[in-house]
Amino acid sequence: MTGARYRQVADELRDRIVRGDVDPSGQLASEARLGAEYAVSRVTVRKALELLRERGLVESRRGAGWFVAGGSFRQRLALGSFRHAASAVAESGHHLHRQVVGFGWQPVPGYVAGPLGLAEGDEALHCRSVRTVEGRPLDLVDEWVPGALAGSLSRDDATDPGLWSSLGRDGHPVASVRQTITAAVAADDDTGPLGVVPGAPLLVVRRLARGADGGPVAWSEHRYLAHRFSLEVEFHEWTPGGPGAGDGPPGLLETPVPH
Repeated sequence: MTGARYRQVADELRDRIVRGDVDPSGQLASEARLGAEYAVSRVTVRKALELLRERGLVESRRGAGWFVAGGSFRQRLALGSFRHAASAVAESGHHLHRQVVGFGWQPVPGYVAGPLGLAEGDEALHCRSVRTVEGRPLDLVDEWVPGALAGSLSRDDATDPGLWSSLGRDGHPVASVRQTITAAVAADDDTGPLGVVPGAPLLVVRRLARGADGGPVAWSEHRYLAHRFSLEVEFHEWTPGGPGAGDGPPGLLETPVPH
């Protein structure tokens, strides 16, 4: 029973971390307090926390207690605007670092080909990078750019200032973005770059960037560590009782990029 209970406590703590239901500093309650809250022994709490540490979700600090590993960042979104994660990180007083781990021409998978107006198997420029904050992974990024627009892009461009900014420099500015957000768990290919075990919760953000003519210029997928990153959406001009009111405010689908 004890063995099963510590895993239950670990799962509940994991869910709280993913929801951001922790102190803004990232510190968890003391082992004694958690034991009282979950009606278990301190030994059971410690085993649960050790399991979460193995999964890369928490860390212990001598004399201070347990904390969400690496801290967390919250990005505020609003209809009519587009913000990058770098802005949320900068607001917290930290710096986002990008390391390009793959760059070159590859056949496009089907789920990317359609949005980019390509046929499955057509080649496009693919870039994979890991973004870190203070040396700890935040997300794993895959970006695709159609061949007709990618000719002058380099690995250095992908590192700084980034492919989207470089596309604008080359006369292909991003005018609007369609964004979808979903949940996932880390697969084997994610574990090394993100420093977690298979099954760790992820927040997946996929973005299709369009030019002024509405044509696609880039596609990206960000696989964020769910315990380190969250998105807040602010809605404007929602009228209670209006069309679709039963479903609440309209979803965040497309947001223009400010120039």
